[in-house]
Amino acid sequence: MSILSEDKIVMNAAAKDKYEAIAIAGHLLVEGHHVTEEYVPKMLEREQVVSTYMGGGLAIPHGTKDAKPYIKSTGLSVARFPEGVDFGGDEPAFVVIGIAAAGDDHMEILTNVAMIFTEDDAIERVMNAESAADIIGIFEGGVTQQ
Repeated sequence: MSILSEDKIVMNAAAKDKYEAIAIAGHLLVEGHHVTEEYVPKMLEREQVVSTYMGGGLAIPHGTKDAKPYIKSTGLSVARFPEGVDFGGDEPAFVVIGIAAAGDDHMEILTNVAMIFTEDDAIERVMNAESAADIIGIFEGGVTQQ
């Protein structure tokens, strides 16, 4: 099973607030069979404790430590929000990446995703991607490759 696949990418999502945006990212992980339904409330719970907004238009919601029993396999979901979603940061989140990490993969996955988005044009490249396959290419090849 792939960590990120086209069925876990939403190109034009819309949400009224960050909690709805997190639920969208979480349900993509459920549909991708990476987590059970119980994982999504743990993602929302984490957001209430500390924001998962990383800055620069990126949010990376994930479950709390006690959500581990609900993770079946490591996976990512990507939801693009062309209108943006207020996460309480300096600007809206335009890209919301849901993470579920099995075992000890959590920090490695979070670090890898964060590294991809250290490039100045990463959000722009994801937002301008014409297809889910193009978004997968950005994640698989990093943002330095075209």
